[in-house]
Amino acid sequence: MTSKVFIDGEAGTTGLQIRQRLEGRKDIALMSIDPAQRKDPAARAAKLNEADVVVLCLPDDAAKEAVALITNTNVKVVDASTAHRVADGWTFGFPEMEPKHRAVIAQAKRVTNPGCWATGAIGLLRPLVTAGVMGPDYPVTINGVSGYSGGGKAMISEFEDQADPVHTKVPYRIYGLDLTHKHVPEVQKYAQLRTRPFMAPSVGRYAQGMLVQVPLHLALLSAGLTVADVHAVLAKHYKGEKFVDVMPLDKSASIKTLPPEDLNNTNRMRVFVFGKGDGPQAMLVAQLDNLGKGASGQAVQNMNIMLGLPEDAGLQ
Repeated sequence: MTSKVFIDGEAGTTGLQIRQRLEGRKDIALMSIDPAQRKDPAARAAKLNEADVVVLCLPDDAAKEAVALITNTNVKVVDASTAHRVADGWTFGFPEMEPKHRAVIAQAKRVTNPGCWATGAIGLLRPLVTAGVMGPDYPVTINGVSGYSGGGKAMISEFEDQADPVHTKVPYRIYGLDLTHKHVPEVQKYAQLRTRPFMAPSVGRYAQGMLVQVPLHLALLSAGLTVADVHAVLAKHYKGEKFVDVMPLDKSASIKTLPPEDLNNTNRMRVFVFGKGDGPQAMLVAQLDNLGKGASGQAVQNMNIMLGLPEDAGLQ
């Protein structure tokens, strides 16, 4: 049986990558709209209501508009924008977040795809909170680096425009200096934190791939807690997962540096725990592709689950 999928916004970076992952699949029939009709509400509405699954790769306001155009109650939606990340009635699309969360996604009609930073941060934090190792009031700090494709059209243009001084002179920069990064609300909600996390993102002059870092003071978490204890919680949580690997402690101990691009063009995420066995601190790191597990790959994973298809279809 073939499912009809309409990607609204397929010309954008995330939409193009989703389409590439779906092309050639015999279980998917991709729908397209005439480019001249992309802004025609009637033409869009017809496509949106004909599909089995709609994947939204749009700015927030356009995503909300698209949802409002869907009147067919059988249509399922995966929204890759920020518009519905913490909205009531939407299921958060991080299948590995909890053991039973896949079943929730499978029954959902409306799934909001996590942001790339949020995927890494929640992936590191939620298991610790669920296990009771981290209290909800722990003062979480999140930092790291992403490729410029994670910043949308404006940032991509800055880094790829040869005439722009950013392209030729700036190898790395911090941003989000007003401390209101768009992923903070979803991280706080789905990591189950009462205290708003502090987020300090940065971007490098390379296209895609990212590292998300969470430093921990172990004594502030629990008396006698060790690096091995933290690793054990994460390893137990992700045991048997296809797309998330917790790297062995001895492997992490042998690493001198960690590049952000190792998992590009995949839907995988690696979790590292760094720190001396008897030391007072640990560093958690999630390595992923901001356009893969952080965007298009995860959208396809969610779509597969919602349609009852093999979860890794198109993602091997």
